Formats: sequence, C-alpha cells, structure tokens
Amino acid sequence: EVQLVESGGDSVQTGGSLTLSCTASGLSFSDSTVGWYRQSPGDQCELVSRDTYDAITYTKDSVKGRFAISRDSAKNTLYLQMNDLKPDDTGVYFCATPRSRHGTLYIEAVCGNRFLYWGQGAQVSVSS
Repeated sequence: EVQLVESGGDSVQTGGSLTLSCTASGLSFSDSTVGWYRQSPGDQCELVSRDTYDAITYTKDSVKGRFAISRDSAKNTLYLQMNDLKPDDTGVYFCATPRSRHGTLYIEAVCGNRFLYWGQGAQVSVSS
C-alpha cells in the first residue's frame, strides 16, 4: 500500500519560514515526478512546485525566490522550504506523485483525484 505522510504545517507570522515534509512508503520518490499543491476554495488544487523524474523543476510565479522543493532519496522524503511567508500563502498543502510511471503533475488538478497519490494535507496559516 502506498502512503504519503506529511508534516510541518503550522501557524506563523508574515515573514516567517516553514518546511513541509512528505515521506513515502510503498513507492520510491527517487525516479518519480513529485510536487506540492495548495488547495484553492472548493476542491481545486493549484501546483506550487514540481520536480520531475528527469530533474526539471517548476515553481509558481508568486512563490519564486521564496519556496524551494527538494527531495532526499535516502529518506524517500520530499520537502518544501517556505521562506518569507505571506498571508496569501495560507492554505492546505498536499504532496502528490503520479500513479503511473513517468506521469505528470498538472498546474491545476482536482484535489485527491485518482490519477495521483496524495498526502493527507498540511495546514499552513500565515497571519499579518
């Protein structure tokens, strides 16, 4: 059984930092496309950052220079380092990876859709 377990969500003030972690069991992150989504109002998820299986990175414009995605293959763990947080960064963040080998993570997705494996979500709250 595949599981993605997230940690690191918290409440911080504007300008603060957080690191989200996502540890996988039942699959290897080392040769997969992995990424982080943030839930929009409703059931839509917006891609925040993605690192493909062939090492191509995408980062949403509004967080460029502040957020960084990384992975530790030895720990089978994905990270999202978030610096200089702003109230607009508030939301539930999900890690995700495609179920199919060499699948992709689209810029927008229905949260929890069956084409991806999803973490349980981490709440990030940024106060002004």
